[in-house]
Amino acid sequence: MTDFSAQKQALLKRLGELDERLHLIEAELDAPHSKDWEEMAVEREGDEVLESLGQSGQDEILRIRAALQRLRDGEYGICARCGDDISEERLKVVPDAPLCKTCARAVSG
Repeated sequence: MTDFSAQKQALLKRLGELDERLHLIEAELDAPHSKDWEEMAVEREGDEVLESLGQSGQDEILRIRAALQRLRDGEYGICARCGDDISEERLKVVPDAPLCKTCARAVSG
């Protein structure tokens, strides 16, 4: 059985970073806004960027939690599409990868 402890630590570390970032985004979005119309427009644009970053972070959290579940289930490192092993090199770069390189390319292409 392959030791995925380094990938697990990377996933947990990234999960903590994302949690912290999402709390900061949430706090910024909850901050009171200016009553000046021009400033409100600029703030709204900033809020849209923050909301997009927040959604991106939430999506990554879901992928990380799914990877951690695969670790618990003993399915980590196995392609969810074809069942082949996901290369260690790929898992080092993308520790939450559910697909091998071939299947990821086929899905995105």
